[in-house]
Amino acid sequence: MLFTLASCSVQKQTVATHAAAKDAYSEYIGRYSDMAVEQMKQYGIPASITLAQGLLESDAGRSTLATKCNNHFGIKCHSDWTGRKMYHDDDERQECFRCYRDADESFRDHSLFLVNGARYKSLFKLGSTDYKGWAKGLKAAGYATSPTYADKLIELIERYGLDRYDSKNGVRLKPGQLPHQPLLVNGQRCVAMREGETLKDIAREYGMQLSLLRRFNEVERKFTPPAGTKIYLERKKSRADREHRTYVVKKGDSLWSISQQFGIRMKPLAKRNCLSAENPLTVGMTLLLR
Repeated sequence: MLFTLASCSVQKQTVATHAAAKDAYSEYIGRYSDMAVEQMKQYGIPASITLAQGLLESDAGRSTLATKCNNHFGIKCHSDWTGRKMYHDDDERQECFRCYRDADESFRDHSLFLVNGARYKSLFKLGSTDYKGWAKGLKAAGYATSPTYADKLIELIERYGLDRYDSKNGVRLKPGQLPHQPLLVNGQRCVAMREGETLKDIAREYGMQLSLLRRFNEVERKFTPPAGTKIYLERKKSRADREHRTYVVKKGDSLWSISQQFGIRMKPLAKRNCLSAENPLTVGMTLLLR
């Protein structure tokens, strides 16, 4: 009899544990699904994949990395990371992981990590509803060392119906066109203008109003920036980052081209350097960028 009571107690405890885990997963999905959909619209990564990776990598937001560093995707520092760090045991002892201000920054960095990673480039040829192809592609590209990583992502997606968040209306591209490779300049998202494209093409790809894109980049209606120009998807800042304090003006530079190069708005840049019609930009001048 005592054995039966103990067995019932263990069984109830196990059921309660599973229920709590399910509730945590459902709560995570409800809390972060909008973020995942927004990333899909901007970059073409299936929202189901983003959510499944977040659930798996962060234990539905309960892992040490997620609670202390807002790192929902287990992204390690790598050589290009200059932000806050946390050392944590993973495949090896005391590995370096990225820390973020909030979950939104973590979700965005996850998208940029995939978009800018050469080994993930082939994934963006898949549709934003092909979650199985994405899951297998992430495993093949080495996102995680677990041999069952793709299966775990697919199982989560199908168990919780995460593919309901996927949409064919992700990044809007012309037939045969690959998405831009977004960059971070001065902390702001931007893309490089391609030969033969217009601001309208970029606005369409990212689902933005053309007038807003022009405003972010301080361009007139009939002006098409030359190929290679950085086009900002967010408002530029009033000063450059700490790595770029000054700049020596070169032949062919303009206040606008310099502002695009460093992600600074023209008005604060001109004001900081006392530029005006009486004191114009000249070759050889040293500009203060911050």
